[in-house]
Amino acid sequence: MGGDKQALQAHLQSGLTTTCRCWAITRRDGQVYGFTDHDMELTFDGVTFKASTGLTAAAIEQATGLSIDNSEAMGALSDAAVREEDIEAGRFDGAEVRAWLVNWADPEQRMLQFRGSIGELRRAGGAFHAELRGLTDLLNRPLGRIYQKPCTAVLGDKSCRFDTTASGYWVEDEVAGVSESGAVQLTGGETFADAWFDGGRLDVLTGAALGLWGTIKRDARGDQGRALTLWSAIGAGLAAGDRVRLTAGCDKRASTCRLKFNNFLNFQGFPDLPGEDWVMAVPKKDNPNNGGSTR
Repeated sequence: MGGDKQALQAHLQSGLTTTCRCWAITRRDGQVYGFTDHDMELTFDGVTFKASTGLTAAAIEQATGLSIDNSEAMGALSDAAVREEDIEAGRFDGAEVRAWLVNWADPEQRMLQFRGSIGELRRAGGAFHAELRGLTDLLNRPLGRIYQKPCTAVLGDKSCRFDTTASGYWVEDEVAGVSESGAVQLTGGETFADAWFDGGRLDVLTGAALGLWGTIKRDARGDQGRALTLWSAIGAGLAAGDRVRLTAGCDKRASTCRLKFNNFLNFQGFPDLPGEDWVMAVPKKDNPNNGGSTR
């Protein structure tokens, strides 16, 4: 992956250089795209870097310490490279980006200059502009525990520890149709109670939207199957006959964790945290504030 940096350094010091830049974009679904500003294709690390994509990049800003490295890449939208519908569907959101300085006469002489992810991605005039964020951008995220009554974990993560593949908490079904408002009608799922999938996840298993997912806002059971409303429509669009997987949702309440998932031991909230009414309470003769229960 790193290449022969010493040989590249010697090549740069020779005064006569044959260098170019190469970028590799790895989407979350595993699809890899290679681009180069050279006039011929290059191949290394199992990736073919295409020269016909018209991709260029601004200078990479790098600094010592915890400053965030950043840059911007732009290129033409084409079926052979980055397609407009893939950007619209969100397939490139958060994709990993690597950038090398390469001796095109000997690609083994190369140096990895940038590694990060795609931030804001916009398109206009038949081209796309991608913000590139360095690895230190992750340090910008707020960390630490939040003291609140609802659970702070995500269902199934390392804090929650619930097995979302357990029987009764997921189902695969077929899309019967999608209304103009975006509601998804399924052919089955009658065995699950109403609102069982509220706040859950819908993953697309087949069709044009394969690999995409959405969060379920409302789940209702009817005579014709289940009807789902998503918080945001699937970018590539669903069609009748597509297979989807539904995962049960959690509203973060202690009672839901205990009764629906039997997982209260891993509940990450503070259900007995006093509310604002208790904080603003004043002493009363008939109800002294002696440290006892306020319920």
